[in-house]
Amino acid sequence: MSISRQRRQDIIDALRRGTVPQYGLDALAVGLGHLTPAFDEELGKVTRGGGVFKAIRGEYGSGKTFVSRWLRERAHGLGFACAEVQVSETETPLHRLETVYRRLMERLTTADSPTGAFRNIIESWFYTLEEDVLSQQTIDPDDVEALVQATDTLMEQRLGEVVRSAPAFSLTLRAYRQALLEGNEEIADGLLAWMAGQPNIAASVKRYARIKGDIDHFGALSFLQGILTILKDSGHPGLLLVLDEVETLQRMRGDVRDKSLNALRQLMDEIDSGRFPGLYLVMTGTTAFFEGPMGVQRLPPLAQRLAVDFTTDARFDNPRAVQIRLKGFDTELLQEVGCKVRDLYAANSDVPERIRAKADDTYVANLAQAVTGDLGGKIGIAPRIFLKKLVGEVLDRIDQFEDFDPRQHYALTISDIELTLVERAARGAESTDDIELDL
Repeated sequence: MSISRQRRQDIIDALRRGTVPQYGLDALAVGLGHLTPAFDEELGKVTRGGGVFKAIRGEYGSGKTFVSRWLRERAHGLGFACAEVQVSETETPLHRLETVYRRLMERLTTADSPTGAFRNIIESWFYTLEEDVLSQQTIDPDDVEALVQATDTLMEQRLGEVVRSAPAFSLTLRAYRQALLEGNEEIADGLLAWMAGQPNIAASVKRYARIKGDIDHFGALSFLQGILTILKDSGHPGLLLVLDEVETLQRMRGDVRDKSLNALRQLMDEIDSGRFPGLYLVMTGTTAFFEGPMGVQRLPPLAQRLAVDFTTDARFDNPRAVQIRLKGFDTELLQEVGCKVRDLYAANSDVPERIRAKADDTYVANLAQAVTGDLGGKIGIAPRIFLKKLVGEVLDRIDQFEDFDPRQHYALTISDIELTLVERAARGAESTDDIELDL
């Protein structure tokens, strides 16, 4: 695949920090070929007006965040809007869907707008409505008042059920457009912020649109319907929403956890009922969350909806199922992704041959084995720290120092402070702090 120099650099910079890159993940993807046809089928279903719920399970380091962002890139390529929301007890409690909605709107992206896509989507929609009105040739383009009135009428027709269940949605849109026509940017910005679920909007802004209070739990679901309608009408076939790290529910207070699990069940049922055409909702979580006593199993109706038989050989897992499991990395895949990163780095380097010669396939394989050995032999949790070491401590030095030879001058060291709690716990009691590569 073709990838720009800037995108390659963004990937390398993210790996150096030990994080999953935001974009360009096709360049790193390994072992995902079996999932691609099912994901593409489901994106196609959403494009045709359907709704999809998908659960992705895997242990720490198995690539849940990577897969969800890789799926986001595929969705962006089809014109989808996308949002990734990380569930947390304080910032984004799942049982408060108005907060989930707010985070969704804050993180809404399109292929053309990597941040702050909401305003662009709204403006594109109003442009589409005006073009549709003018195409009927019954309105004089110079008659601004008549054009606005006809556009408002068409807007309410397109929103349909949303106008009846959440009249404040169309009221705010109409007021937003009026504020722009009057040149009142401050009011317009406040109205968009209110629509996006932001709290603490000035009373003067709400009076302008004749709306009250903030969007609540039930209002958030109706507003999401409205957003999906606007997306479809402005040329975006759907919305991919990823709820990441849902396993954090297990650490929450019992009543909060139960409400959050019920909110998940409600979302699944609403999607199945057809309330959210154009929504592809993905949630990620650990095996313990799906199978343990503090997670999905606490709510039998939810457990029934998510039940999938994983007792058969993983080779025959069904990618079309409501819940899929990630198999994680093995030594071969770890080496393969390391070589991909090495080649991306070389493509951006002024000394590509030196990069490829001093960090050849054999060296990359042995570094992967050394990192895995230091982490208690658990390959599943090794990718993050392996790629961080490869970029920041090996490739960067080869690139900058002509006489640096990793076989002679580099000994792998992994200190506890650079590990996450899970990675730290995985280090065996016999692991050493320093492992020298004998290559």
